Amino acid sequence: MLVLEEAFDEYRKSHLEPLSETTLELQAWLNEYGHDYYIAQRLKRKPQIIRKLNRLSVRLTQLQDIGGCRIIVEKNELVDQLVQFLKGKIEKTDDLKLARITDYREKGRDVTGYRSVHLLLERSGKKLELQVRSRIQHYWAESIERTSVIYGYHLKEGEGDPVVISYFRKLSDAFFEIESGRTPSVRSRLEIDVAKGEAEIIIRSRNPISAIDSHVNEDIILTLTEKEKHSASPINNWIIVFDWNTGQFVSWDIVGKTPDEAIAAYVHYENQFPVEKSFEVVLIGSSRVATVRKTHSHYFGVEDYDKILESLDESIQDFENMGAIDVSGRQVLLKLYTKHFWGQKTVAQETLRNHFCKDVKNLDATLEKLVQQGLILRDSASGPVSLNIKARSEIDKLVS
Repeated sequence: MLVLEEAFDEYRKSHLEPLSETTLELQAWLNEYGHDYYIAQRLKRKPQIIRKLNRLSVRLTQLQDIGGCRIIVEKNELVDQLVQFLKGKIEKTDDLKLARITDYREKGRDVTGYRSVHLLLERSGKKLELQVRSRIQHYWAESIERTSVIYGYHLKEGEGDPVVISYFRKLSDAFFEIESGRTPSVRSRLEIDVAKGEAEIIIRSRNPISAIDSHVNEDIILTLTEKEKHSASPINNWIIVFDWNTGQFVSWDIVGKTPDEAIAAYVHYENQFPVEKSFEVVLIGSSRVATVRKTHSHYFGVEDYDKILESLDESIQDFENMGAIDVSGRQVLLKLYTKHFWGQKTVAQETLRNHFCKDVKNLDATLEKLVQQGLILRDSASGPVSLNIKARSEIDKLVS
């Protein structure tokens, strides 16, 4: 058994170097692309690999997504543009080959409705999977990931009650209509709302106790950004350990300059924090740690488990605001908005902390982000704050 585990770890490790080389090359090309994007890589987690081997009855060497990279762009039409752009770049290289393109966007993959474009790449004899998604497609994928943990079934793999899976299928179809420039019909909106109610009943019967009411520590990104500045590597390997029992990060740190070191740390953490106890251990590579906030947003969306699923209108509102502001930021804006703290009418930060925003975690980090976004005004780090009148129309949308 030990020999098999060592062989497994060695085979997974062999994907890290070609994966990192590919991500760096993609990132260099994307700098010429001319549109906003987010990119990150990951090595597939051991529990995922084992489930896939059992589900497909294949050998380890037949899996094509042990090493994976994800690029997120703003709109669906940009997915098409980017795929063509990358095809042209790959054709001019000798080290990287494009084996296949699979487009799941038109019909949605299998019963779940998963949508994305997958490029199967080959480098140094290893197959690597590149996913290219729009922001809305990524929003759906992260939503089903988060719900899977609450529910206790791997929904993207077709596990769980068909009613719950059907809700995500309907939601995916409606998102596709929106991205295609069409408005979902009243009937489809009603069907989604009905499916949402039925699915929530099923999920709550599976997990009758509200799983968590937690707030992710946003300060961790600021702290790790500082640590990242002292690393000379173009891509850093980060081990993330997330505890779905508490909705908090257990560990998040740079690991290993070499594949040997990174994989040794990965195996150590996987053994120390088993999936059976609701821990999730993942090895993510990124040139900027802040990117992970976008590419793996389901770790950061665990604000309120009381509302498990969303209606279509709530989802649309969420992905319109996604990336602009998080839940804590909206809480602060809403309080300042309802108390009419605009322009010259300011409020002390201690008053916010002790009276108006007592439930907001990591208030200092939230205020700093709102200042950087130009939504609130502040003369100094500890000075009083107010809403920026010049951003009135944007703030109205965010709090309405």
